[in-house]
Amino acid sequence: MKMIIIHHSAEIELWQAVEYYESKRCGLGLEFEKEVSKALVQIQSAPERWPKKNHDTRLYLLKKFPYSIFYLDLSDFIWVVAFAHQKREPFYWRKRLDKI
Repeated sequence: MKMIIIHHSAEIELWQAVEYYESKRCGLGLEFEKEVSKALVQIQSAPERWPKKNHDTRLYLLKKFPYSIFYLDLSDFIWVVAFAHQKREPFYWRKRLDKI
């Protein structure tokens, strides 16, 4: 299996979302983190399973939370570009692709 690498800004997004959900209800941030962890395991086990979108990124939609995981399936690793809220500014993370 390929290693997963998470863009630094995506990691910040992830932990901000965990903190936000935890502030709304005790334990909700942990539920969000668990769902993301399960999604990353699924992505790692079959990265080509989810559809390609703009700029060759692939899109995984979380089931319980309004977040998407955008990632690139590269030859040596899987690169998570963003943990993006589905109702906020679309494709704000595109500039991160320049750093490949």
